[in-house]
Amino acid sequence: MDLSVVATALPALGWALHGSLLTHRLSTARRDPLTGLHTRAGWTARAERIATRSPHAVALLVDLDDFKAINDTHGHPAGDAVIATTAARLDDWVSGHGIAARLGGDEFAAIITDPARTPGPDALREALHRPVAYCGQTIPVGASVGMCHLAELPVRTLTDALSAADSAMYAVKGRGRRNNTPRARS
Repeated sequence: MDLSVVATALPALGWALHGSLLTHRLSTARRDPLTGLHTRAGWTARAERIATRSPHAVALLVDLDDFKAINDTHGHPAGDAVIATTAARLDDWVSGHGIAARLGGDEFAAIITDPARTPGPDALREALHRPVAYCGQTIPVGASVGMCHLAELPVRTLTDALSAADSAMYAVKGRGRRNNTPRARS
């Protein structure tokens, strides 16, 4: 083999390898390592496209109820199992008609193109309230869900939708604590 051909091809091979590694690193930076869901950074751009292109889009926020108590009572590995299970349940509910994300800690977000393409909000709440099995234990789980139909906003922006979903979620949390009843529904 001609040494000049090898010398010419080597930098191109190096750049191809570098590009491949960079693509892999960017891809993994957009995914939460525990859940496999998108991170906030990986989710936002795609969610904004759905918000502008889908007339029936719904944004939602999910926050696990009393998550600190799960970690304190059952340990952090059990808490990780609850987070991973919650992520899988949310992702299953979205079922290819939107995108779900773990925003951090015990907070999740999703945007769906059309609520009619999902099993519905009651099915999501039911799924998120099913106990999680972990190492022979049954861990009770609760979650507050806030939703916003983007069509109901004066201006259809993801920021406004998330703000409205956040307000709805905290209203659910407040009703649950004030009434000391089972998880309230939004």
